[in-house]
Amino acid sequence: MRMIFVNLPVKDLKASRAFFAALGFTFNEQFSDDTAACTVISENIFVMLLTEPKFQGFINGGIADTSKGVEVITALSASSRAECDDMLAKALAAGGKPWKPAIDYGFMYGISFQDPDGHVWEFMWMDMAAQQQAS
Repeated sequence: MRMIFVNLPVKDLKASRAFFAALGFTFNEQFSDDTAACTVISENIFVMLLTEPKFQGFINGGIADTSKGVEVITALSASSRAECDDMLAKALAAGGKPWKPAIDYGFMYGISFQDPDGHVWEFMWMDMAAQQQAS
C-alpha cells in the first residue's frame, strides 16, 4: 500500500489549520508542531502544511509565488455533485478564493478554489457507469 504526502508551504500555519479544519479535515498531532501540521485527507493521503522557513529547508531554489502562477493542482475525488458544492461553499466561507467556474460534463462535475496561500484545490465527482456508456 502506498501513501501520499503532499507538502505545501504556508505563510500562517494557524490560519491554514483553521481553513482545512473548516473543510472537515483532521490533523495527526504526532506529526504536527509549531512549524508543521499533518492534515489527514484520508487513510493514505496527507497534506503537510509547512511554514515557509521549514518548507525552504526541504527544497532547492525558491518557493513558488502563487500570486503569479500555479505550482500544482491538487484534485480530490468526491462522492457526489453535492459534496463538490459543499466543499466549495466551506472553502469560500473559510477564506478561500474561487478559482475557475464549475465544470459539468454530465457524467463528471467538479469545482475548484484557492486556499489562503493560493494553492489550487479541485473536488471532482464522476459517474463511471455513465462515462463508460458515453464512450
